[in-house]
Amino acid sequence: MSTINIEVPDIGDFSDVSVIEVMVKPGDRVEADAPLVSLESDKATMDIPAPHAGVIGQITVKVGDRVSQGSVIGTMEVGEAPAAAPAAAPAPASAPVAAAVAPAPTAAVAAAPVAAPVASAGAAPATTTQSARGDYTPATGAVALPSAADIAAELVGGKKAHASPSMRAYARELGVDLARVKASGPKGRITREDINAFVKGALQAPATAPAATGGGGGLDLLPWPKVDFTKFGEIERKPLSRIRKLSAANLARNWVMIPAVTYHEEADVTDLEAFRQQINAEQAKAGVKLTMLAFIIKAVCAALKKFPEFNSSIDLQAEEPALIMKQYCHIGFAADTPGGLVVPVIRDADRKGVAQLAAECGELAAKARDGKLSAAEMQGACFTISSVGGLGGTGFAPIINAPEVAILGVSRTTMKPVWDGSTFQPRLILPLSLTADHRVIDGAAATRFNAHVAALLADMRRVLM
Repeated sequence: MSTINIEVPDIGDFSDVSVIEVMVKPGDRVEADAPLVSLESDKATMDIPAPHAGVIGQITVKVGDRVSQGSVIGTMEVGEAPAAAPAAAPAPASAPVAAAVAPAPTAAVAAAPVAAPVASAGAAPATTTQSARGDYTPATGAVALPSAADIAAELVGGKKAHASPSMRAYARELGVDLARVKASGPKGRITREDINAFVKGALQAPATAPAATGGGGGLDLLPWPKVDFTKFGEIERKPLSRIRKLSAANLARNWVMIPAVTYHEEADVTDLEAFRQQINAEQAKAGVKLTMLAFIIKAVCAALKKFPEFNSSIDLQAEEPALIMKQYCHIGFAADTPGGLVVPVIRDADRKGVAQLAAECGELAAKARDGKLSAAEMQGACFTISSVGGLGGTGFAPIINAPEVAILGVSRTTMKPVWDGSTFQPRLILPLSLTADHRVIDGAAATRFNAHVAALLADMRRVLM
């Protein structure tokens, strides 16, 4: 056995963060990635995971202490000293995931913003998810999904319950609505004792008739059906993947809170596809492989410059709501992985050529499939593209990846007869589905944006203008 220090891993742009809960004590045996302590910044809550399986030696922090990346929070005994890994590259200053889960979204994904980052020396990386405000924040895979009360509180501007992911999971196990629990922890945090006291009080209180609506946490919804499926036949229970756990909460919030409208358009990419295949054939020996997604990213960047309101985020947290107009162009794209969709982000996509965009998309998609995306590689997207063209489909309505205000869905190209004024010509048509936040973007603007992207894809020379 050897003793190692437990250090705070990469937690993004946060520093001097308060410790709000200590979940282990000396002598506890823990598995790798088990939550050890919970931290809270002014924007997010995050659990610090165990870097390895082993036995806790000592915990050197207590509730109320402040820590930053690299701070030692304790020691643990492990079977053998871990091999040193190269230090992770620092996150860019502009990193605010993605974020993917996921689209976002259908990307989001997306939402979503969500694969495990590369480990830094001596510390386990935090997994990435989104907070209730749409910011991607470090957390463990055991993330509590928001209740209807959580969503309702945000919708009506009410006070949202403050509890760590572990406490939310504990409350779910007991069927406790955290919005009704009186908090006694630091900064109004809900502790295990608060939840136990609430349950004890509920058991001692006289039974009351249920509400006519059957619950719903303030949204006047029926409760989620509880069914014993074994009554109907044989079943198999499979746990949700970490990515799906993380993206589920974000997708539910985005679907409920954003008044979204989807607009459909068709782009004639006959000439573009012929050009793409020609370049790939000519430069096959050089390893150049242009993808349709790279051209779409280039067209979207040009459209964002022409329609800057699509490169914005609505700030409803300030005293005076406002639009945050971004002067940079980072594009997220949905990447399919065995665990679900994640959203890698290409930074400064407007400054890169199509060949560079295609290469970077391929590299990020490969890292996503291997679960090696870092938190910085899923943060800061201005706009997300969710393409299902390789699988099929004629159109869909992607879910916006908050805090973005739009997302573009791309389906499979099909050959269609198009009237040229004298006869029908076979043309390759690409379906585009743009979902936009109607609080920021009206129908006319969305239609113009979609039509402009289609025009650019029909003749990429327009990008130069």
